[in-house]
Amino acid sequence: MSWTLPSSPLLRSSAQPAMEGQLQDLRLQLEKQCLLNKELENRNVDLERRLHEKEKLLKELQSQLDELDCQRERSSNDGEPDVRKSRTAVIVTEPIPEDVEITGTRVQKSVSESSLIIKAIQKNDFLSRLDDEQVTMMVDCLVKQEISQGEAIIVEGTEGNSMYIVAEGELLVTQAGRVLRTLTSGDVFGELAILYNCKRTASVKAVTNVKLWCIERQTYRTIVTNKSKKKREQIMGFLKTARTLKDLSDVQLSKIIDSMEEVKFQDNEVIVREGTEGDTFYIILKGEVLVTKRVNGQQKEIRKMGKGEHFGELALIREMCRTATCTAVGPVTCFSIDKEVFEETIPLENLELHDDLNVFEDAMAPEKRGPSSCLHLKDFVPVLYQEGRYLGEPVTLGVGGFGRVELVTCQQQGKYYALKRISKKHIVAKRQEEHVKFEKRILQEIQSDFIVRLHAGFRDTRYIYMVMEFCSGGELWTKLKESGRFEESIAVFCAACVVEAYAYLHKRGILYRDLKPENLMLDKRGYVKLVDFGFAKELLRGEKTYSFCGTPEYMAPEIIQNHGHDFASDFWSLGVLVFEFLVGSPPFASSDPQKIYAKILDGALKFPPYMGEAARSLISKLCRPRPGQRLGNTKNGIKDVRNHRWFGSVNWHKLRMGQLEAPTQRLIRKGPCYINFDRHPYDRTQAEEDLSGWDDDF
Repeated sequence: MSWTLPSSPLLRSSAQPAMEGQLQDLRLQLEKQCLLNKELENRNVDLERRLHEKEKLLKELQSQLDELDCQRERSSNDGEPDVRKSRTAVIVTEPIPEDVEITGTRVQKSVSESSLIIKAIQKNDFLSRLDDEQVTMMVDCLVKQEISQGEAIIVEGTEGNSMYIVAEGELLVTQAGRVLRTLTSGDVFGELAILYNCKRTASVKAVTNVKLWCIERQTYRTIVTNKSKKKREQIMGFLKTARTLKDLSDVQLSKIIDSMEEVKFQDNEVIVREGTEGDTFYIILKGEVLVTKRVNGQQKEIRKMGKGEHFGELALIREMCRTATCTAVGPVTCFSIDKEVFEETIPLENLELHDDLNVFEDAMAPEKRGPSSCLHLKDFVPVLYQEGRYLGEPVTLGVGGFGRVELVTCQQQGKYYALKRISKKHIVAKRQEEHVKFEKRILQEIQSDFIVRLHAGFRDTRYIYMVMEFCSGGELWTKLKESGRFEESIAVFCAACVVEAYAYLHKRGILYRDLKPENLMLDKRGYVKLVDFGFAKELLRGEKTYSFCGTPEYMAPEIIQNHGHDFASDFWSLGVLVFEFLVGSPPFASSDPQKIYAKILDGALKFPPYMGEAARSLISKLCRPRPGQRLGNTKNGIKDVRNHRWFGSVNWHKLRMGQLEAPTQRLIRKGPCYINFDRHPYDRTQAEEDLSGWDDDF
C-alpha cells in the first residue's frame, strides 16, 4: 500500500511526527490489550482444566463407591467373600498345522458387503491392528450365517470358537439375565474366541431375523500366522542382500528383525533428507521411494527403489550424513531400525565392514552450503526498514554485549542472512579470542536442523563478521514475554527441539552451557534453533571442566560450587528452561545473583498448582542436585529424556525429519521479514581498530 503525502515540506514535517506518535501510542495500547486478553485466556484454560480434573476425580470416587456397594450386596446375598478372578489364567496353546490350505473357504462378496466388514474391522480395538493384507484375507474367509428371530448364537459359559460381524438385524447381549447392550449392523462380537479356547462370558440372542459374517479360530489363526511367517522370511531375505549384514547368522538377523519397527509414509513425505545426520536403516515393504540428490542447486532424480530394496545401511555403523534425499511416491511402508537399537542388538565386532567408495566419499565430502566461498563481505547489503520511525535505516535484529546482529541480503542469491558483527577490541579486552575462534570452527562443522548454520566468516581491522542463517520467526524469549507463559503443547515442542540439538552436540563431545530462551530462535516454519556458542566447550566423556560461566538462573549447582561440571550441567539447564516455558519465569529467580545461587544450592523447586504432574516429574529429574542422578546423564543417556512421558506426544523421527506441524507457528506474526524482531536504532559509531593479529587465521 502506498500513501499520497502532502506536497508542502512544512506540513509534512509537522504532521508526520504527530501521526507517528499517535500510531505508536495506539500500537502500545493494542499490545497491552492483547497481553491482557492472552492472560485471561490462559486463566480460563487453566480453570477449565482444573474443573475437568475435579469432575474426573468425582467420577472415579463414585465408581469406587458403587463397586463397594456391589461387593457388600454380593456378600450379603451368598454369605461368601467376593474373590477377584485371576487375570493370569493359563491359556493352553493349540497347534496349527504348517500347511493349512484356506483358499477353499473363501466366499465372494459384493462391494457393499466388503465395505461393511472392513469398517467393522477398522473400528474394533483388537482387529484394527491387522495389516491390509490380513484384512483382505479375513474379508475373503468370512462366511455368512442366517439366524432366525429368538435363536441363540452364543450361550454364556459354553466354549467359543467363532467371531461374528453383524450384517443385518438386531441382537441382544445379556449376562446372568441382565441386559448389557444391543448389537446392530457393523458390530463385532465374540472376537476373544479367535485368539484362544475360552468360555463365553455373555449370551447373544437374535431379536429379529439376523444375517452374520462368521470366522472360526483355526481359519483366523492360520491367516495371521502364515502371513507373519512369510513376512519374516521375506525380511530375512532382504537383510541378507545388505552388504554390511550378509555375513551375520540367521540368529543374529532374527534379532535384528525382532528390533525393527514398521513405519508408514504418505505420498511426497520425505523419509531421509540429504545432509542430515543418518541413524536409521530402512527396508521397503510396500510402495516406491524416489531418490534425489542436490546438484548445482537443483534436485536431480537418481533412481526409484521398490519392494525389498533398502537404504541407510551405512548409517548403522558410521557417523555420517545422508548423501541423498529419499521421498515416498504414494503410500510407502518400511521396516526400520535405528543405530542405537542396532548397536544394542549386534556387537560391532561381528560386522564385516565394506567401504562403498562412491557412497562413502560422497558422504565425507564437505557440503557446500550457503553463500559461495568466492563471495566477499561487500556482497552482503543491509535490509532497510520499510516503515515506522526507523524508515530507511538498516534493520538491526539484536544487540548484545559483544556486538550487533544485522539483517542483510546477498544480491547474487536473493536470500536473507543474519550478519553478526563483533568488535575485535572488545574481544581482546574480555580475553575471548579463543572462544570466538572456537565458535566459528564449531558452527562451520555443525549440520543440524536444530542449530543455526554459519555460512561464512569475514574480518577487517575493526570487526569479526559471521554470516548466519536468518531465523525469521524471531527470538523465543520475545514470544515467551508476549505470551506470559507457553501452552504445554508449545513448551513440549520447543523443548523437544532443544533435546535434538543436545543429542547432536553431546554425541560430538560439545558442551553447550548457555541454554536460555534468548538463545533460541524460530525459523519460518516454527522450528527452534540453538544460537550463540560463545560458552560452548569440547569435552571428552569422563572429563570435567571448571570454568564459571553461563546465565545465573540457569547454572547447575556444580558450576556454582566449582566442583567441576560436564554434560550433566546442560540437562540441569533444560529442566530450568521447561519450567520457564510453562511458568514464564525460571524456578530460581532474583534481582540479586547471590540470592539466585543460594536458591539453586538449596534446590527447592516450587511448582505452581496449574503445572501438570508429568512436567513436574521431568523438571524434578532434570534438576536433581547430584549430576550422576540427573535424567539424561544416567545409563541410557538422552534416550531417557526422550522417553519421559511429558514428551509422549512427540514423534521423534518426524521431528528430526521436519515433518511435524510446529504449534509455534501461531506465535509468528505475518508481515515484513523483520516483523518478529524488536526494533533497534542503527548504530553509526565505529569500533576502534585492532591490529594485534590474533584473528589472522579467522
